[in-house]
Amino acid sequence: MLNIGVFGTGHLGKYHLNNWKEISDTTLVGFFDPDDAQAKIIEEQYQIKRFLDPQDLMDACDAVDIVAPTIHHYALCEMAIRKGKHVFVEKPLTNTIEEGRELIKLVKESNVKFQVGHVERFNPAFLALSDTPCKPMFIEVHRLAEFNPRGTDVSVVLDLMIHDIDIILHLVKSDVNYISANGVSVISETPDIANVRIEFDNGCVANLTSSRISMKKMRKIRLFQKDAYISIDFLDKKTEIIRMDSEEGSDFSFDLETPNGSKKISVSSPKIEPVNAIKMELEAFRDAILNNTETPVPIQDGYAALDVAHQILEKIKQRQVV
Repeated sequence: MLNIGVFGTGHLGKYHLNNWKEISDTTLVGFFDPDDAQAKIIEEQYQIKRFLDPQDLMDACDAVDIVAPTIHHYALCEMAIRKGKHVFVEKPLTNTIEEGRELIKLVKESNVKFQVGHVERFNPAFLALSDTPCKPMFIEVHRLAEFNPRGTDVSVVLDLMIHDIDIILHLVKSDVNYISANGVSVISETPDIANVRIEFDNGCVANLTSSRISMKKMRKIRLFQKDAYISIDFLDKKTEIIRMDSEEGSDFSFDLETPNGSKKISVSSPKIEPVNAIKMELEAFRDAILNNTETPVPIQDGYAALDVAHQILEKIKQRQVV
């Protein structure tokens, strides 16, 4: 049985609390939140103990779930690692690249499991591609959201785009060669909309657009690879695969006349299994601890996404100066 402590009980923290209460082989021993009004609500709603000192909660736990604002990630992660506690921390990994590097050193020197909360890895629309070979050479991404003051403590790159950066790095598996980016601060003090082009050593190119001032919501990735087009809708949980062949098991197929002759096109929509992505990632964290296996989103992955995100922010800053 794992004793779990949750740090931060805001909007996302409540989702984590709800899921931990349902996850087997774990006990939710308490939470830490410096906001007295918020803490009172959590105590009454969840009937769990509030700890006034983060160190006391860590001492009572085997593992910590950090859902606090990004500026507090490093301090809480460092404290937990030095105490030998397993760590789940929400994305982005840390507020700065330097903090991320330091945490990687600490994790390497310790014997703890560390997982970063890139929840889109567990989105059922993405999981539906687990058996599909993905070798994209061109990627188009749109992640649009309506404005919400929550989350504006960081730029749209660290708030929204980092989800897609992680997915792209996970799929492409090649070093970044070049980044160009532009962004605009419309409502908040940091960029609210950004457009980015990432070129990889293997020739793949990814275009990303993220906005938190849109009139509609959208979370789509389109992958183009040799003889195939793959569309992933993270919002509506839909996936579509169009191939230049007659694949068995496809929903339907048709002939397309091209200058090089007739091509058989197959269209399929993989079955989407309804899953609770947050619960699934927390269960994966639990399993990594109990089975002594690697976490599905290790600290190196979280750092890689953070590194690219900060390169993007630096490019935006340079363009604004010019």
